[in-house]
Amino acid sequence: MAVHNLSNVPVRKYKRETSEVSGCLKYMIFGFNVLFWLLGLGILTIGVWAWSEKDIFNNLGRVANVALDPAFVLICIGSVTFIIGFTGCVGALRENTCLLAAYAIFLSILLLLEMTAGILGFVFKDWIKSQATAGFQTFIIHYREDPDQQNLIDWIQEDWLQCCGIEGPKDWDRNNYFNCSSRDIGSREACGVPFSCCKRKSNEVIKNKQCGYDVRKPGFPGERHIFERGCLRAGEEWIESNLVPVAGVTVGIMVLQILGICFAQNLRADIFAQKAKWH
Repeated sequence: MAVHNLSNVPVRKYKRETSEVSGCLKYMIFGFNVLFWLLGLGILTIGVWAWSEKDIFNNLGRVANVALDPAFVLICIGSVTFIIGFTGCVGALRENTCLLAAYAIFLSILLLLEMTAGILGFVFKDWIKSQATAGFQTFIIHYREDPDQQNLIDWIQEDWLQCCGIEGPKDWDRNNYFNCSSRDIGSREACGVPFSCCKRKSNEVIKNKQCGYDVRKPGFPGERHIFERGCLRAGEEWIESNLVPVAGVTVGIMVLQILGICFAQNLRADIFAQKAKWH
């Protein structure tokens, strides 16, 4: 009986076929959009909570201008961010080509809107200025009626631009509480300005909330320690002095969006190539 020596028989090695779907690309899209998704959820939650605190859901008529309501703006931003993050996150994790296509489309629409807004803002600067003026006037008129708008305008005047009113402190005459004629109806704030118009003193730890009382009265005794510059001019100066950083951040956001679109399309192509093998 012949015995064959199997040690010299060559062994054919079969290379295991690997998936064409890039794991690095898949989990990079997934990880980035998980953060985006959670961020959108957080912003949306804050906006809904702010509206519920003001009982807006039961009385939408209380909102003078819904487009200028800070809580509504947060709801819109949070919803868009949540939807984009959801489609990108779940689409990448589940290798769902429909969700990835929706993710790329949403990013493309957002990118197009940003570019359109930038071009229109450059071409129609005067119109943008008039809209900003009208919006600020609405904030002033309804200053005491909406706590969110009140906090926003206080932040703009005190912390961001160090300004007062649109063109100056006299613009607070548009508010019923600060109008000089309000002295006839017993308003203590008449002919004054909000505390956010006051300059903080060097040795002041807690700001005096009554620092703006009577400062616009004729013959006001003492020095007016308030910002005399209007917020419209202050905003223009801020944009001029921070043009390069603002442009850099804007371009960076657009580049990230373009990369997101390209990565989603590449992942879809990998998935389709892999599915073609199954058929």
